[in-house]
Amino acid sequence: MIKKIIVSVCLLFSLVSFAQEGTSSPYSFYGIGDVRYRGTIENRSMAGLAIVPDSIHINLQNPAMYSSLKYTSFTVGGTFSANQLKTNQKEEKAQRTTLDYLAVGIPLKKLGLGFGLIPYSSVGYNIRNSVFSNENGIVNNNRTDNFYKGSGGLNKVFFGFGYQLAKNFSIGADVQYNFGKIDTRSLSTQFTLNSSNIYEQVQYSTRETNSSSASGVNFNAGLSYNTKLYKNISLFSSLTYSPEATITLNNERFIAIVQSANGILDTVDDEVEIQVADTKLKMPSKFSFGLGIGDTKKWIVGTELTFQGTSNFGNRFNDIDNVSYENATRFTVGGYYIPDYKSFTNYFERIVYRGGFRFENTGLVINNQPIEDAAVTLGLGLPLRGAFSNVNVGFELGNRGTQNRGLVREHYMNFSIGLSLNDRWFIKRKYN
Repeated sequence: MIKKIIVSVCLLFSLVSFAQEGTSSPYSFYGIGDVRYRGTIENRSMAGLAIVPDSIHINLQNPAMYSSLKYTSFTVGGTFSANQLKTNQKEEKAQRTTLDYLAVGIPLKKLGLGFGLIPYSSVGYNIRNSVFSNENGIVNNNRTDNFYKGSGGLNKVFFGFGYQLAKNFSIGADVQYNFGKIDTRSLSTQFTLNSSNIYEQVQYSTRETNSSSASGVNFNAGLSYNTKLYKNISLFSSLTYSPEATITLNNERFIAIVQSANGILDTVDDEVEIQVADTKLKMPSKFSFGLGIGDTKKWIVGTELTFQGTSNFGNRFNDIDNVSYENATRFTVGGYYIPDYKSFTNYFERIVYRGGFRFENTGLVINNQPIEDAAVTLGLGLPLRGAFSNVNVGFELGNRGTQNRGLVREHYMNFSIGLSLNDRWFIKRKYN
């Protein structure tokens, strides 16, 4: 197990670098980018449902669940994403491969500890937009091509604990330090129509580059309670709350006159720094409540509701006038089924079969159009022979956004794989 932890430290640097290009969504233009993290692979395979105490899997959504661990656990997960982006005029495709999280959980009798690193949000877009000039409603011979590009994102280092107050009741909390950098660039190029009806590029273009370094701390608290209803059937409940927090963005902006061709930079003729104010973004408060029923060794079905006060959120700069925010909501239903977890003769009967559905109003409103997200999920938990460790795979198929009012509709497919490696630590030997 120590070797596994050493490997995890080496992977920390990879996680940070992968987080910089973790999305291809044009909606990552706004705020801190596209929020990627939705739980571990086993939870995401149930559409994000995370209400059941688990002795061999780390639950990163509710810190109270750390107290349920019976083995020291190391978990890491990654995702391959294939996106189809559609507007009323055009269609594009994009792909990304990312690492999603890395965490360690340590049980200490009734106390459980957890720590790790999560790439929380990502900025990653490359957009070209053509605007034709007009006078008195009549289009003239001038055209402006605007090129937008962004990268970076927000990462979280966290440390948390869970404590079992009673046999079926646990509490927990964690502290998260947010850090990262977001870089964006916009390039504006003029074209005129010549006598041969061919657009010729004006020699000089205007480029604006913005850089924001983010830092801040936020907290998360959770409760977990379960009670037996009948024989092996139990009721499970989960509650988490994250209060509003502040992320400080140290901003820089540069304006330059450049020579370019089709958005590709050739030379910079003149560049000046423009003083812009630093920004304090309000990370919204979030409240989640979930209920489920079942036998943990056989099947579980449950639902979870999440409310997020996104209406107080904002953008990195105050010069974007087509976007606003409203309170966000997410509805999740999911579960799992295990044919026979004790089977020694049939491997497929020990596989955990997972599935779920979620619907989300993201809270982002562009051109007075709310951005919604819906997806179905499937997954498998594949036990490794001779150990309590397992490989978890998940599949997600969903849609986000709309083609109304000039916006983009995203059809996405995510294939995820995660490792949950478990071992016993701190065992007192009976014989020396």
